Amino acid sequence: MAVDSGLSSPLGPPSCEKDAKALQFIEEMTRNPDLVQEKVLAEILSRNGETEYLRRFKIAGATDRDTFKSKVPVVTYEDLQPYIQRIANGDRSPILSSHPISEFLTSSGTSAGERKLMPTIHEDWDRRQKLYSLLMPVMNLNVPGLDKGKGLYFLFVKSETKTPSGLLARPVLTGYYRSEHFKNRPYDPYNVYTSPDQAILCVDSFQSMYAQMLCGLLMHKEVLRVGAVFASGLLRAIRFLQVHWQQLAHDISTGIPNPKITDPSVLECLVGILKPNQELADLITQECSGGNWEGIITRIWPNTKYLDVIVTGAMAQYIPTLDYFSDGLPLACTMYASSECYFGLNLKPMSKPSDVSYTIMPNMGYFEFLPQDPSAPPLSRDSPPRLVDLANVEVGKEYELVITTYSGLCRYRVGDILQVTGFHNSAPQFRFIRRKNVLLSIDADKTDEAELQKAVENASLLLREFNTSVVEYTSFADTKTIPGHYVIYWELLVKDASNSPTDAVLKQCCLAMEESMNSVYRQGRVADNSIGPLEIRVVKSGTFEELMDYAISRGASINQYKVPRCVNFTPIMELLDSRVVSTNFSPAAPRWAPDRRRTD
Repeated sequence: MAVDSGLSSPLGPPSCEKDAKALQFIEEMTRNPDLVQEKVLAEILSRNGETEYLRRFKIAGATDRDTFKSKVPVVTYEDLQPYIQRIANGDRSPILSSHPISEFLTSSGTSAGERKLMPTIHEDWDRRQKLYSLLMPVMNLNVPGLDKGKGLYFLFVKSETKTPSGLLARPVLTGYYRSEHFKNRPYDPYNVYTSPDQAILCVDSFQSMYAQMLCGLLMHKEVLRVGAVFASGLLRAIRFLQVHWQQLAHDISTGIPNPKITDPSVLECLVGILKPNQELADLITQECSGGNWEGIITRIWPNTKYLDVIVTGAMAQYIPTLDYFSDGLPLACTMYASSECYFGLNLKPMSKPSDVSYTIMPNMGYFEFLPQDPSAPPLSRDSPPRLVDLANVEVGKEYELVITTYSGLCRYRVGDILQVTGFHNSAPQFRFIRRKNVLLSIDADKTDEAELQKAVENASLLLREFNTSVVEYTSFADTKTIPGHYVIYWELLVKDASNSPTDAVLKQCCLAMEESMNSVYRQGRVADNSIGPLEIRVVKSGTFEELMDYAISRGASINQYKVPRCVNFTPIMELLDSRVVSTNFSPAAPRWAPDRRRTD
């Protein structure tokens, strides 16, 4: 119910006074983002101007943009790694930040092949918490009545590691869930979870998932929204339900927790809320025993209004599977963040996934944008990039995000490619396009994540008449053959075993993928014979679940885990190949002509 407040927002009528203030803050930050950015940079440079890193560039106490841009270079992680390693090894001098580095946040282990250490300072949690505090006020504008129920969110921590100097190194979400901001958060009727903190903070992933699923089932009528960080995390939870529903129903029937729950705090919590409930146990048995999982979310949690998961970028390929399990519930993408910095939020969270845009909040850091021009010469020390300020980006153009943070990253290339879609007030809004990483290359060809996903999507259209979809995929460039060729691993969801796609259809899927590739690839296939026919290897159901389990066993974060779209690590290759049930090659060469141009 909206409040009659003098702080009413152009975004819509706020639900309460607290929401009104949050929406007002968004308006203040977006009316003149250039002024906010100027102040943020001046504050960062005032603080960190005497650090070892910035002294190298002789900015002499300057805090203006022109001096900063003319003297401080644009860098990658490899440029900063020696400084970061010194901090990790115990050097406490002001190397990157005048404030002490409180811990390192580890980037996703599957984003760039290795786990990167991002320095953070204690007050960064205040900025992250500020962005979190804006999410529900925006959501309340779109979905009324969220204070009348709870959110079933599958949230996890992982074991922390330490650098040689004793500083913690952990994923950003583990850091947040373990922070006082999360553990001591004030009660908010619009943001109540079914999962107790004890379950979220349990480092045993099985016990954590089991307890969170059990609590979600016990409160199934109170659940108004279901979510996880990434779409893949929510699908992992559904898979968990498919495997363990009988034990969960037994616990609910008897009122006695699974003996595998041994964590004292989790067990104590479950004992306090678990009471015998045969009616609920019967409902779970009825819905899960028949083998029909279509719409399972709405059947078990009937009051669910939307799913809160990230389905942009590479996560978009999960949308059909989420739709299958939820009967097409709306998919809400609420915020844009990374280990390096939290960036912004989606002011229209109920928009279709293909229309999701994020408004970058100019108070979070100093943001610059590297224009993406395929015809431009490669960047070098002799031809440094010309970056565009936040307020000066142009609608329709694509940029690589470059950040300067309070914790000491200066003009750091995040690697995210964004496209400007419009403005809220004077603040630009961006669609996440892809990570700036080439996935596959055999010869002169270079296929990135967006191209590969497009090819998978186009090929999967051939599976529709068989009521089959691609649940998960990855790839590798097989250079053991001559010529080398692309290998794509597919896990399929076949909804009618009597009408599954034939080998002939899967071969046509190979060709459809090749037809979707860029002209350099197709030239290599047709004219140069430098690339062999594309191969699709179909793997058993559950293979990618095993792949995730393997990654987690090696230290990956369950919250940040994303299926790698390209693999080359031998144990992973062996796991995938041991699960192959059919291999299929493209039956013909794709179309290509020297004068055929595409804008792939």
